[in-house]
Amino acid sequence: MALQVELVSPEDIIYTGEATMVVARTPEGDIAFQSGHVPFIGTLLGRGPVKIFLVEGGVMQVAVHSGFVQVANDVVSILSDVAELPETVDVPRAEAARDRARAALATNVGDEDAQAALNRAELRLAVAAAGSPARAR
Repeated sequence: MALQVELVSPEDIIYTGEATMVVARTPEGDIAFQSGHVPFIGTLLGRGPVKIFLVEGGVMQVAVHSGFVQVANDVVSILSDVAELPETVDVPRAEAARDRARAALATNVGDEDAQAALNRAELRLAVAAAGSPARAR
């Protein structure tokens, strides 16, 4: 039996469709959700992509920078502050943000804002590099 996946941000419904598994990063580590998973609510840590293993094959990676995940009755709901599919990532902008963050960290290794900016930029670039399989909407 497949999971129903709903990924939404304040601006849009990013993805809705079926999956065999969803993997998301929480502060406690990566967690995988499959059909029959016990109810779960948690925060998402924007340091790794949310991976949606599509029923028709392939894995869609999404840059989710922060948010929450809820699982109940084979429905995985991801509520994000900001989420980007591979095809929506502005690669030159992400590269520039990465370079600015690296420069800031070179002068102040303890700069938490620069580290957060670097993490976001690297996540966006990783998702863009992974590409996107055909997907339902």
